[in-house]
Amino acid sequence: MWDFLVTILNGGTAALVDYVSAHVLTCLIPAFFIAGAINALFPKEVVTRHLGTKSSPFKAYPLSVAAGLLLAVCSCTILPLFAGIRKKGAGIGPALAFLYTAPATNLLAIAFTGSVLGWDFASARIILSVTFAVAIGVIITFVFGNGEENATPGKPKLAPAKARVASTEQGQSLLPISHFLLTLLAVLFVGTWQMPFESRIVGLLALIALVYLEQKAWFTRQQTMSWLSETWVFAKTIFPLLVVGIFVAGVIGTALPDGFLESQLGQNTVYANLIAVLFGVFMYFPTLVEVPMAKTFLSLGMAKGPLLAYMLADPVVSLPSILVVRRYIGTKRTLAYVFLITVFCTLAGLIYGTFAG
Repeated sequence: MWDFLVTILNGGTAALVDYVSAHVLTCLIPAFFIAGAINALFPKEVVTRHLGTKSSPFKAYPLSVAAGLLLAVCSCTILPLFAGIRKKGAGIGPALAFLYTAPATNLLAIAFTGSVLGWDFASARIILSVTFAVAIGVIITFVFGNGEENATPGKPKLAPAKARVASTEQGQSLLPISHFLLTLLAVLFVGTWQMPFESRIVGLLALIALVYLEQKAWFTRQQTMSWLSETWVFAKTIFPLLVVGIFVAGVIGTALPDGFLESQLGQNTVYANLIAVLFGVFMYFPTLVEVPMAKTFLSLGMAKGPLLAYMLADPVVSLPSILVVRRYIGTKRTLAYVFLITVFCTLAGLIYGTFAG
């Protein structure tokens, strides 16, 4: 018994050391700064204003997906944001697209997936997740309506002259913010891109210097402190969960009997993909924890199709989130939401597994 306990603890420790040495400095830390900048500097009303029930779907859905891509939050953290945009008048379809996209395909999730599982897998994840987010929103809107009865009207419009002044000032502020975010993104991609070590260091130092100069030139001390504060909130919230999740993943990988996953989920079948999806739906792992779990499952013989099915479902919906979402969109829409996720993710796993082998 003691030998078994030591073995699984060593497995968890080894997984944690491997993760920290390979991914923290070049992947997670830059992404935390990006997420903090988005939350602190980017005006939320710019997004929510265009997601209302009267907005064109050709504008509302792309914006909701883009907002989800930029917000590095897990399924539990996205719930108050989802409730907020619903209360501000967002249509049910764009709100659900936002709810789906943020945990599944945010910047942290995709960067981490690419660095750990490969960019072919990360590309499939982001393409399918975005497609599912829009499709689920459109289907539920078509079947149940736009959900206007649950939305509250937005703020009164500004007078024309004041609106023009506010629009001009907002446009001027958005330009530096957008440029600043692009520079931070460049830090992330240089840090995770495969290139000679010396070139990477030179590139990172140059970009970090540029981030400092842009911050000094464009933002007040209060804005900078808000950015750093939001970054710290992301780091202290997500990183401990990641540490625990990665350690547990290492323990599970060591504790599972040889051939267990390979025998149950080692083939690209409907059964294997469905079981993988249901495991993702009814278990809860904070965002990014599903990535080391997936790496462990892959090393233990899980087929690529079921693995992708699990990855598409796990961060998006869980039992806690189902209970909260039901409060804002009703029982029927929630059941349809979970059903569509289950069907789409199972089919996606089958299709991807057929081509990926």
